[in-house]
Amino acid sequence: MASYAGRGVHGHVVQHLGARIVGGSLAEGEILDIRAIGRELDVSLTAMREALKVLAGKGLIDARQKRGTFVRARSAWNLLDPDVIRWRTEGGDGEQLMRDLAEVRSIVEPAAAHRAALRRTEDDLAALEAALAAMARAGDDWSAAAEADASFHRALLAATGNEMIGRLDLLLEPGLRERDRLVHTHLTAADPVPSHRAVADAIRAGDAARAEAAMVRLLAEAAHDVDRVTPRLPAPAPADRELRTAGG
Repeated sequence: MASYAGRGVHGHVVQHLGARIVGGSLAEGEILDIRAIGRELDVSLTAMREALKVLAGKGLIDARQKRGTFVRARSAWNLLDPDVIRWRTEGGDGEQLMRDLAEVRSIVEPAAAHRAALRRTEDDLAALEAALAAMARAGDDWSAAAEADASFHRALLAATGNEMIGRLDLLLEPGLRERDRLVHTHLTAADPVPSHRAVADAIRAGDAARAEAAMVRLLAEAAHDVDRVTPRLPAPAPADRELRTAGG
């Protein structure tokens, strides 16, 4: 699941409106005056409509006859979308996001490591080793480190031999990448290879209990990094009404 890669005017509108919706300055249920917003942002109606299609795909807005275009309830948002995750962090909701991610990982990944130790194939072990090698090469390049980390955890889930568990990467990976971005941006992170190597070695040995315990320790280290970075995250931004709503 990738973030929106639009550039220029179109991409600017997506980023601007998306951040305002997720940040709360455009509240749930508010009607958007598309023409007025277009004038304020100095963009054409065509660019506005294309941007609104992207935001609708993320579950942030909808349109109805006689009602117009409006901000959807938070319960309808795609909270796993990479852009929504980033906008939450930028809007001051990063701490809750990181704690939710840590809780989900604590439920899923130790059990996945246990299962992977019992079912892994040679291809699975090769994928884990490739991710570890990439992690070692990444060094201070946070983007490469995040990619290697995502590859490792994707390989771990796949090694369970359960296709449904394997697709939980769609649930975990966007948040994991944002977590890695925050940690590498704000901290000098500890070398991630030893903790990941301990998990991989236990899986290779077929030792399910050791693999599970190693993953619990890895997640404890990850939680410690989040605790260290939390004070440096943006505070919730005050709501504003720079962008006009219909009748506002």
